[in-house]
Amino acid sequence: MYDAVVLDHDGVIVGRTPFDTLREAAWEAFERLGVTDPDLAHVDDVAVGVDPATLSDICDRYGIDPGEFWRVRDETASDAQIAASRAGRKTPYEDVGALGHLDAALGVVSSNQQATVDDLLAHFGLADRFDVVYGREPSIASLSRKKPSPYYLERALADLDVSTALFVGDNESDVRAADNAGIDSAFIRRPHRRSFELSAQPTYEIDDLHDLVSLCGRSPIGSP
Repeated sequence: MYDAVVLDHDGVIVGRTPFDTLREAAWEAFERLGVTDPDLAHVDDVAVGVDPATLSDICDRYGIDPGEFWRVRDETASDAQIAASRAGRKTPYEDVGALGHLDAALGVVSSNQQATVDDLLAHFGLADRFDVVYGREPSIASLSRKKPSPYYLERALADLDVSTALFVGDNESDVRAADNAGIDSAFIRRPHRRSFELSAQPTYEIDDLHDLVSLCGRSPIGSP
């Protein structure tokens, strides 16, 4: 049914990062720029899901440059996730092997850092499975390009140059990004999403990556 399958990274291909890990990385970013005792609420704000206006306001309070702070914050967050992968705390899901059976081009689109996604895919020997990989660049502009914006998804689809595509994610923002890009979506019910209630309607709900084989067709025997 589909010429390409594009997948979110965290929560779909590899496990999610605990919030405490990202909070510690955000605290480290403040410390690197000379803020030794930031308000914990501000640390939490920049740990996950911050928007440009909130980031600018927080940086103004501490007299630090937003662009420099965000570069450092993305660096500390990436380093923390890479360290977690090396320590066995952030690993691929067991069903990732099912991707090798799909008769479709494969891509990754993530709101995580490009450096993080590239490193983890390479570390786990998965990089060669994907034709295109997009994560965020370490800039404030990237915050407005995260899903549900279709920005990175549309770039991936343009690179793949396919007629039909399916986007697989574990967040409502993934479903909305697919809608905004005009393609179908599959919401994967990983354990952390078993009872999650969606307000956006995906094209499919799947239990794991094996379910994609019936949606996309099985790769011919002998193909990579």
